[in-house]
Amino acid sequence: MALSLFGRSRRNPEEKAEMSFIEHLEVLRGHLFRSVLAIAVGAVVFIIYNTFFVREVLMGPTHADFPTYKWLCRLGHAIGLGDNMCMKDIGLKMQSTSVSGQFSMYFTLIFIGGIIVAFPYIFWEFWRFIKPALTKKELSKTRGVIFWVSLLFFLGITFGYFIIAPYTVNFFANFQLDENIENRWTITSYIDTLVPLILGTGLAFQLPLVMFFLAKVGLMSPDFLRRNRKYAIVIILILAGIITPPDVISQIICTIPLMLLYEISIWLTAKVQKEKELEEKEEWS
Repeated sequence: MALSLFGRSRRNPEEKAEMSFIEHLEVLRGHLFRSVLAIAVGAVVFIIYNTFFVREVLMGPTHADFPTYKWLCRLGHAIGLGDNMCMKDIGLKMQSTSVSGQFSMYFTLIFIGGIIVAFPYIFWEFWRFIKPALTKKELSKTRGVIFWVSLLFFLGITFGYFIIAPYTVNFFANFQLDENIENRWTITSYIDTLVPLILGTGLAFQLPLVMFFLAKVGLMSPDFLRRNRKYAIVIILILAGIITPPDVISQIICTIPLMLLYEISIWLTAKVQKEKELEEKEEWS
């Protein structure tokens, strides 16, 4: 796939003629422009409901009545652990140390909120850009890709927001080197910690699909993933240990979904490998 990677002539979809580099840029510009418009629409939604998004969503993990804290506490009582899974009251106060700090942060949040809301459409535009380069056979094997990418992204966002974020906020809010040192964060540091964490989790949940496509192009195999499973477990446990409080239950809660994603990746790559072996047998028969 050289220049034809990005598509065929828009005048006739059935044409095999390659587009020039300038035409590719023109098509790409159209996709980017529509994606920016989608982000703008998502930002408008954020602006309309800004009070809810800021107070209930963004600042949610700092509130003692955040759903995750209630669920974990109830779970602890249900399995006989008492208050061991109940998180301490955060009692966190934040501050803005610059004149335009909150104002500029508001626009940052609008932009990030717009991206999250518009993510399915943004990926759809990206998919439309690369789709013409695929053969009919390849397209038949990628049906539903927009649905699965969007689903995994929002599942990751949900997991990051309701599990990773509250653990992180609670741990650092209650961590003290000395009782005379008070935790008083700036709103900027809070956002800079929380947003990459949640978005990063959304992207991390794309692991099965990434492994699937790498297997499709021959860069990944189930044997490689199986051989390196022990290293993956160690890395996942280390990550879980960093982002959760120092107790076994918390680490297990964060580890299980990530390990499940790894096992799904092995299953998908194994499925791709079997399909390739069947195709090779058909070609030789």
